[in-house]
Amino acid sequence: MSSTAPDARPTEPGMFALVLHSHLPWLANHGRWPVGEEWLYQSWAASYLPVVAALRRLSAEGRTGMLTLGITPVLAAQLDDPHCLAGMHHWLGNWQLRAHEAALIPLGAGAPGTASSTEALHELGWREHRYAAAALDEFERHWRHGASPVLRPLIEGGAIELLGGPLAHPFQPLLDPRLRGFSLREGLADAKMRWGHRPPGIWAPECAFTPGMEHGYAAAGVSHFMVDGPSLHGDTSLGRPVGDTDVVAFGRDLQVSYRVWSPKSGYPGDGAYRDFHTYDHDTGLKPARVTGRTVASPDKAPYDPDKAAAAVDRHVADFVEVVRERLRSESARIGRDALVVAAFDTELFGHWWHEGPQWLEKVLRALPQAGIRVGTLADARREGYVGEPVDLPASSWGSGKDWRVWAGDQVADLVQLNSEVVATALDGVDKSRAGERRAVRDITNDQILREALMAVASDWAFMVSKDTAAAYARDRAHKHAHAMREIEAASAAGHTDRARRLALGWLAADGLFPGLDARRLPPRGWDEGVREQAAQAGARA
Repeated sequence: MSSTAPDARPTEPGMFALVLHSHLPWLANHGRWPVGEEWLYQSWAASYLPVVAALRRLSAEGRTGMLTLGITPVLAAQLDDPHCLAGMHHWLGNWQLRAHEAALIPLGAGAPGTASSTEALHELGWREHRYAAAALDEFERHWRHGASPVLRPLIEGGAIELLGGPLAHPFQPLLDPRLRGFSLREGLADAKMRWGHRPPGIWAPECAFTPGMEHGYAAAGVSHFMVDGPSLHGDTSLGRPVGDTDVVAFGRDLQVSYRVWSPKSGYPGDGAYRDFHTYDHDTGLKPARVTGRTVASPDKAPYDPDKAAAAVDRHVADFVEVVRERLRSESARIGRDALVVAAFDTELFGHWWHEGPQWLEKVLRALPQAGIRVGTLADARREGYVGEPVDLPASSWGSGKDWRVWAGDQVADLVQLNSEVVATALDGVDKSRAGERRAVRDITNDQILREALMAVASDWAFMVSKDTAAAYARDRAHKHAHAMREIEAASAAGHTDRARRLALGWLAADGLFPGLDARRLPPRGWDEGVREQAAQAGARA
């Protein structure tokens, strides 16, 4: 059922669906700072802990169908990984120590009244110490055995809908259809293993699509997925079956989504909120509020929680009105109850926007209280918020809403690398199992495919195109490509024992996706029907 607030009934037309996409690339044992495990632990502490705690509180009030939560297999693997769990516990303790340092040692050198003054840093230290203590308590009470037991009750109780996705977050349109299908099926199997639930819906990596992919989705049992608004020509008022399948595409309503997260006018840019980019470099804490878009970091005012809380309340009220007006106008335009879908990266709430979890919890209470029906994507599909079929174009939610971020000139070398890696991996696995299909699992083939999928993760091209740790991204892509080639070369040369030792060594370095089984890779020629359907769909588009 769609979301119910114990104290409210819908009075507005249509349904609102909030979708969160949770994803980070595999970071364990691949550096700490400035890029590496620190990225994971910051996001875990600032976003995953408080967002899940808020959902748990709301669920305890009897609320259901609150939001649709996508969790990529590669992030789920890290949130369950023993190394990452130990590292996170250590990181939270270190956060407390850094806060203690700021509170007790006169480190400030800034002018009075600025965020870097001694007085402001001391107040920051005491406040951050309380935050760290609360986060440590939350982690020790609920997360010491990983994310799976934390989220499973929310899924099973209907508080949220879980979206799955393919292993390692590849940019699917550029991926060989045989490996694309394998990655998706293995990703859904991974979700089943972790949560006891095989998600019917997915968040397609980067919301990327190419005509014909709907047939692969249908074959994998996917019933619905997300695209960006322009993929549906801006008409996101209903989900749309894609092509001649029953697979429904739901589009992100940009008018509503950008009210929250827009580089120019989104809520996180309000002067009262904590500034993401300003650090006290002695402690690594963030002492300032945004103050003003043109104010330099040394001149920013100290963070004031009371001012931030007032801004949260203003923005909750504003968002409720934005959703109300959008539901009314879209329902009137199409002559029936309309659907409004707002979608964001989960990491926005807390990691990028410190007050985001507060806003999220309050808005999930305020929307039903205002008579707005809130539901999940599965609710929307089941309750008939579906229009006429559509032929989707090639698209993504990246810059330009096309593929330029993952296939442009800046990343031409990675596109070529990915093509070579995939071809080598598939050819190697095919040759190793030539003739009768092996009945015994082959860890060498498993690791060849695992490293290939890690090499083609969409994150590396994104980081290069956006010039965010581009050297790290290229290094990671080439490192996994090297591992795959090394294992495959030994196997192809008939050095079975050496190939197995190499596979075990690389698996020990990155022990994710233990369920990946190369025996489930379809044989060569399996994808001919998919390619033909894709060609036909492309001709229609």
